[in-house]
Amino acid sequence: MFETVLYPIDQSRESLEAAGMVAQIVQANHSRLVVLSVVDREANPSDESQSYEAIAQLLDHVKSLFAKQGLTVETLEREGNPAFTICDIADEIDAKLVVMGCRGLGLTEEGAAESVTNRVINLAPCPVLIVP
Repeated sequence: MFETVLYPIDQSRESLEAAGMVAQIVQANHSRLVVLSVVDREANPSDESQSYEAIAQLLDHVKSLFAKQGLTVETLEREGNPAFTICDIADEIDAKLVVMGCRGLGLTEEGAAESVTNRVINLAPCPVLIVP
C-alpha cells in the first residue's frame, strides 16, 4: 500500500518520537524508507542545529535507530523552505505517505500560517500522517 514512505525530521523531540510509528508502517508494508532533513538557513542562519555537521549526526542517529530494527534507510539532506522542500521531495521520490512529528505550533491562529505541518498537509502530493 505504502511503497515509499517519506519521513522528514529535524532536531525536535516530536520529530524523533515519530520514528516508532514510521518503523511500524515500513515493516507492515515492506516500504522503502526515505528520511529527509531540510536545512532552512534563511530562517536561522546562526542556528548550530542547522549546521552540516549537526544534520549529518542527526541522519546517522536516525539511520542507526532504524538499522537496529532491521530496516534499510535512504537519507537525504536538502536546503530550502522546509514545507515546500518536503512536498517537492515527496513528489520526486513518488512517496505514497509522508509521516511527520508535530510540535503543535500550528494550533494557534498565529502559528497556523507558519506551521510546516499545516503547509505539508495542504501541499503534499500524497497522504500525510501526523504523529503528535
